[in-house]
Amino acid sequence: MPVRKIIHIDMDAFYASIEQRDHPEYRGKPIAVGHGETRGVVAAASYEARKYGVRSAMPSTTALKKCPQLIFIPPRFDVYKDVSRQIMEIFHTYTDLVEPLSLDEAFLDITRNHPKNPSATLIAKEIKTRIKEVTGLIASAGVSYNKFLAKIASDYNKPDGLFVIEPQDAELFVERLPIESFFGIGKVTAIKMHKLGIHTGADLKRVSEERLTRLFGKAGHMYYNNARAIDNREVVPNRVRKSIGAENTFETDLETSTRLTIELYHIARKVWERMDAKHFYGRTITLKIKYTDFEIISRSRTLQQRIDNFQVLWAITKEMLTQVDTHEKKIRLMGIYISNAEALIHSLPIQLTFNFKP
Repeated sequence: MPVRKIIHIDMDAFYASIEQRDHPEYRGKPIAVGHGETRGVVAAASYEARKYGVRSAMPSTTALKKCPQLIFIPPRFDVYKDVSRQIMEIFHTYTDLVEPLSLDEAFLDITRNHPKNPSATLIAKEIKTRIKEVTGLIASAGVSYNKFLAKIASDYNKPDGLFVIEPQDAELFVERLPIESFFGIGKVTAIKMHKLGIHTGADLKRVSEERLTRLFGKAGHMYYNNARAIDNREVVPNRVRKSIGAENTFETDLETSTRLTIELYHIARKVWERMDAKHFYGRTITLKIKYTDFEIISRSRTLQQRIDNFQVLWAITKEMLTQVDTHEKKIRLMGIYISNAEALIHSLPIQLTFNFKP
């Protein structure tokens, strides 16, 4: 079996770059896509704003303290979606194996590609050039033989980066990598690993698989493999999903309604991007809460119509949060999941799609 050739493409500051493209007066200036009011949150920040420490999911008030001259621009999600379609169309001219992760990033398996080009690096360069020509935007690309390494590589030389991890270099590269750079290891997990003396890939590699699974559950098996540059996941363009969602474990347990609302917005935005990228529009919303004592509760609501825009998703999840007890106990994790999707109905065999009256 030939060694796989995987490209991960990640657009640079996607929302903010579109705004600077369409509004010349914002170019070279620190901008944030979002709303600047007290309970606002940064959806995306330009690289000029990032120099001041402004990041996505940051409360707007915090962002303005870091960068008083920050310009807030209301999001235009329909425009971002249209640009994303253009980019995905470019991907499909090279391969049918395209797995979008959100509006602005995707995996491509170009082991067998339409142009019959044997060089994954040259294909990645060509894709970056075509994206710039068609959209006027900059993308970064990572190239390697599995998804884990390709995603790390795409983030290595941002912005406008192109980085290749060859099979013979992979293990040594991972050993030298800070643990925070591993895909799937967030701030909370990184802090836990630091307390265990794990700071680099080499440190992680010295820990047995049994201990990692005991400490981190199922993710421990993934960490064990990733420390050895192993990732056997395939690029799957048409996976049938039963649900889609996202959750976040907070660095410190939360109790104020303002902080919880801000964090919920960030999670809802991530869920919507995944829904839209996968064309997965469900009717059931589930809000998951884990308290500081590890008690887990969930609240679900099923709508008559599918959830096909962010405003509906956000309004309902925000309302659901008000029905959760946030006064007696602090919250360490929140998650939003969408299920009961029409996409599943359409995927059924044709003979099952008859009208049924109970």
